[in-house]
Amino acid sequence: MIVGTARITLYLPENYSLKDKRQDVRSMLARVTNQFNVAAAEVGLHDEWTRAQIGIACVTTDSKHANEMLSRIVSFIEGNLQQGHLEDYELEIIHI
Repeated sequence: MIVGTARITLYLPENYSLKDKRQDVRSMLARVTNQFNVAAAEVGLHDEWTRAQIGIACVTTDSKHANEMLSRIVSFIEGNLQQGHLEDYELEIIHI
């Protein structure tokens, strides 16, 4: 079993409250979950208005497939941010 994980940090400068940020993050997480059938959640930077950290996880039998899927998700998020940009990301493939 292969578990692929991604931790993605977003910069969202147009948010002026935590409510604005959470709405944007929830929307992005729902689109990622629906499009790619992976687990996704906000995992850090909970109290910052302009930055968000999200985690993505997928389970597969092939590390190449996990890497490709996570790379496509990163590209999808980067291309679909209404405001701001992708600040940083890291991918990890775990063999269990």
